Amino acid sequence: MSGALGDMWDYLRSSEAWSGRNGLPALAWAHLRVSAVAVLVAAAVAIPAGVLLGHVKRGALLAVSVVNIGRAVPSFAVLALLLPFSLRYGFGLGFWPTIVALVLLAVPPIFTNTYTGVRDVPADAVEAAQGMGMRGGELVRRVELPVALPLVLTGLRVSAVQVVATATLGALVGYRNLGTLIVTGFTSPNKGRMLAGAVAVALLALAVDAIFALAARLLVPWRRKPGRWADAAVAGPDGGAAPAAP
Repeated sequence: MSGALGDMWDYLRSSEAWSGRNGLPALAWAHLRVSAVAVLVAAAVAIPAGVLLGHVKRGALLAVSVVNIGRAVPSFAVLALLLPFSLRYGFGLGFWPTIVALVLLAVPPIFTNTYTGVRDVPADAVEAAQGMGMRGGELVRRVELPVALPLVLTGLRVSAVQVVATATLGALVGYRNLGTLIVTGFTSPNKGRMLAGAVAVALLALAVDAIFALAARLLVPWRRKPGRWADAAVAGPDGGAAPAAP
């Protein structure tokens, strides 16, 4: 293990690690690009479908069964199945097979959370909004989506982290990303590249998770837990309730 760590340190100190198309910055950018495109495409498909079915509360069993195919079929198997078709129809190696496999992986968490969030909006809130004259799209925009937003963001967060971690498989079909370091390093006696690529993917996934956690705190401020200063503001100096202002 110490030898592998030494190899990684030597690799990270070399100019090869930081320059050129095989350097960490270029490979990390390619990794982020394919991951971002996959999550955006999955969100564009899954969120409208989840909102619609959650609003009408119909067809959920069939829809969930279909989108869960992305979970049931391993991403590597999807890549292997898509590669011949991608070559046959001129899409080539690399980007497009990787995108399709990652979109299939990303859709289920986003769809399931969106559908559940919209479906489980309290009936009292919906009835009150309808009593105020809201119908259809207005009800969805002003009541159901805001209530469902925390679950939608959680689905996006889970999908994004899964996609970043799984995008390494793209290296197996010719897409150069951080997985390229892992694949090439695996067959080399020098494991420095492989370990550097694995650490880079892990750090990237943690960074994506932290970004989505921060976004959730900013976009859903009403779910923040009150801090100690909020507790102090409502407690008196002896621990009892603070006196009311005159």
